[in-house]
Amino acid sequence: MKILFGIQATGNGHITRARAMAPALERLGVEVQYLFSGRKPSELFDMEVFGDYITKPGLTFHSKNGRVQLGDTLLRNNIFRLTQQVKSLDIDEYDLVITDFEPITAWAGKLAFKRVVGLGHQYAFQYDIPHVQGTIVDQFIMQNFAPADVSAGLHWHHFDCPILPPIAPVEAEKYNPRTRRIMVYLPFESRTDITKLLRGFSNYEFILYHPKCTDYRKKNLTWRKPGRDRFQADLLTCEGVICNAGFELASEALQLGIKLLVKPMDGQPEQQSNALALGQLGYGTTMSRLDQDTTAFWLNSQTNTKINYPDTASAVAKWVAEGSTEDIADISKVLWKQIDLPTKKPR
Repeated sequence: MKILFGIQATGNGHITRARAMAPALERLGVEVQYLFSGRKPSELFDMEVFGDYITKPGLTFHSKNGRVQLGDTLLRNNIFRLTQQVKSLDIDEYDLVITDFEPITAWAGKLAFKRVVGLGHQYAFQYDIPHVQGTIVDQFIMQNFAPADVSAGLHWHHFDCPILPPIAPVEAEKYNPRTRRIMVYLPFESRTDITKLLRGFSNYEFILYHPKCTDYRKKNLTWRKPGRDRFQADLLTCEGVICNAGFELASEALQLGIKLLVKPMDGQPEQQSNALALGQLGYGTTMSRLDQDTTAFWLNSQTNTKINYPDTASAVAKWVAEGSTEDIADISKVLWKQIDLPTKKPR
């Protein structure tokens, strides 16, 4: 079997999932061509596992100070160029297309009448799960950005729906947290605003990853340029994580039992929905803005949740290798039965 696997690369979460899927598919003898869109090739890092991958401009969103800039997003995304990328992508040699919310491969597969499998967190939103409605434009994008014939949506809880547990493997046996050591990953916020947020908490050590910085240390703030291996190494030493409300980092934190404080991006319904779900499940603390009072309360609280999620990547790889014809609801039931979820019921 030969697969074209498209990954939306605007955020690192989609790439993290693909890093887990790559060895799972390889073990089953599946030949995979990876395609990444939505980020400049020079901004991708630690990509060796994907071999000779393809990059395309695709579509992305633009933000400033923690808020999506709709005007800039519309102006800087070239729909005509996207259409040309879809039309020019030759997929005749592939048996199947997988899209992790990546539009070029999804639409190329659809137009060529290839079977398209949607894999990712966004595909969980077709079910009755906690969500923020968003605008009509937001709803249209969610439904049509990367269409699929069949999908495997991922979430922290099943919500009595046929969705799967997260794909975010961590080395839980190596987790050795240091007291008062906190990781901060707020890539869409300004460094100035982040520094203001943490001012006054001098008795904590903060490890901060940000795409617009070089490595340096100032007092109790250690700034680092993103890198997968070092990020994972630091994560295994922290007792708390402050981050935007993306899906993958929160999934890793839940598996390690690290307490979470999330601030969703303004104007980004998916992140706002994630924050809503974390709050309803009792899995984390949320704040609508970078708020010192909420941060102080969270730093002094014991609010962590630990969940031992199963090897979802291997289950999905097997499903794909066998033709993705088995009802995803059956796989969902098998995987969730392996998990001892916290007793609190989602509201």
